[in-house]
Amino acid sequence: MTELTVFNFSVLLFFGIFIGLLGSALGVGGGIFLVPFLVLALKIPIHQAVAASLVAIVATSSAVASVNVERGLANIRLGITLEVTTALGSIAGALIASHIPGATVQLLFALMLFPVSVLMFLKGRSALKKIPAQAAGASSFDSVFFDPAAGSHTHYRVRNMKPASLISFFAGSLSGLLGIGGGVVQVPVMNLLCGVPMKAAAATSNFIIGVSAAASAYIYFRQGLIPLALTSVIVVGVLLGSFLGIYALYKARSEKLQMVFSAFTLLVAVKMLMKAV
Repeated sequence: MTELTVFNFSVLLFFGIFIGLLGSALGVGGGIFLVPFLVLALKIPIHQAVAASLVAIVATSSAVASVNVERGLANIRLGITLEVTTALGSIAGALIASHIPGATVQLLFALMLFPVSVLMFLKGRSALKKIPAQAAGASSFDSVFFDPAAGSHTHYRVRNMKPASLISFFAGSLSGLLGIGGGVVQVPVMNLLCGVPMKAAAATSNFIIGVSAAASAYIYFRQGLIPLALTSVIVVGVLLGSFLGIYALYKARSEKLQMVFSAFTLLVAVKMLMKAV
């Protein structure tokens, strides 16, 4: 493991702030950036990088979920329902990861980033188009939240819950296997499949990913794979960045930022793929 020098401490702290800001604003947890950074820049073994990323995701979720719930942005009923299959998938992914070589996990991670990049770009581009607010329906998952950027309340209906629950198991498996939190799957599922507005989807995703990440992080902890000193520095940065991300989620137009980071995700995927093969 890389020695925790003053330079590494500073780098990890500021990068933790970055992923905390990004993860809380977009609901993705930040693992898709943290794992490649730890592997490529600091030469951390892939399984330890995944373990550290899962702990950071728990920190992100813990920092922002309660605020989003208090402000009515997170859909609690929807989050709890999807969390059941997500947590089960997360545990399954963590158990599988312990039996897969690090190079294979790294290859899977790189291949996963390509569709993630496309999804983030398409999601950001579609969000640039104004979508009319939907009237509340009879579903028990329907909700409403106040959007400060729009200056009005947004009503929405939730649909396709059965397929969304099945895909959530897949999202949880990716979280436990690759340390990405599952938000990169959960947010598109809620936004594109269930019809949840982007901001509510991101807030609900932050509510979901903390529990699933904690379930798989415990397995990594029992196996002694969490680099405690390194992870503690990242968590401090993540907590600071997460509070900035809350402001960005409420005030900024995250769709343009999302499109920029889709290109960054594609670049990381190429580098990870080249290193894996």
